[in-house]
Amino acid sequence: MSRNILTFFVLLALLLPVMPAFASDPGNFLHDEFDTLDHWKPLLFPKIEKYSVYSIVKEGENSYLKAESNASASGMVFKKEFNVFEYPKVKWAWKAGNVYRKGDANDKSGDDYPVRVYIFFKYEPEKASFSRKVKYGIAKRLYGEYPPHSSLNYIWANRKHDRRVIPSAFASDSRMIVLQAGLERIGQWVEEEVDILRDYREIFGSDPPPITSIAIMNDSDNTGESSVSFFDYIEVYR
Repeated sequence: MSRNILTFFVLLALLLPVMPAFASDPGNFLHDEFDTLDHWKPLLFPKIEKYSVYSIVKEGENSYLKAESNASASGMVFKKEFNVFEYPKVKWAWKAGNVYRKGDANDKSGDDYPVRVYIFFKYEPEKASFSRKVKYGIAKRLYGEYPPHSSLNYIWANRKHDRRVIPSAFASDSRMIVLQAGLERIGQWVEEEVDILRDYREIFGSDPPPITSIAIMNDSDNTGESSVSFFDYIEVYR
């Protein structure tokens, strides 16, 4: 191979974007070990003035997503949507540094979690009932876009609850699903694995809209407290 041709391929390799980990396995939509946040964007909510902070931290050859909140709320949402019927399963490893003393999933004033995985399903206006179209049309005029049709929140609850699934204190079509609770495993890496399609069907009694997004959150705007949590990896797969 001539030097000019070799130089061309070296330059081409440098200029081409690095393929993200989620593209390497046809069985995966997403597999992110948080070397970068390039594939994520901020998830912001109306009337929230202070946002949580997300960053990449490295320890030797390992990297983690660090999520910090201080009387704040926001998330990081993966930039690409996926079809939940094609990729219904999610697994991840997370670690919470603390829980919120005033946190309580049953009450609006305590509806904060040091770490959660937020799955939301895209509203489809062409399939909506008249009343839902009116409701969502008003929301779009107020906030510039439609809210989700419905959502599942996999949470590290601040205290023990007597049920695994708790209706959201803020949204009628949102459910909080308790995976961890309280102080027992604080400071430890915990691996989770869920089937979001199965959970949705069991909870709502129907299929969800197909187009789905995934986000990671640490929020404390209601309790006014603070926390630091981490993700080691997250995966969405068949």
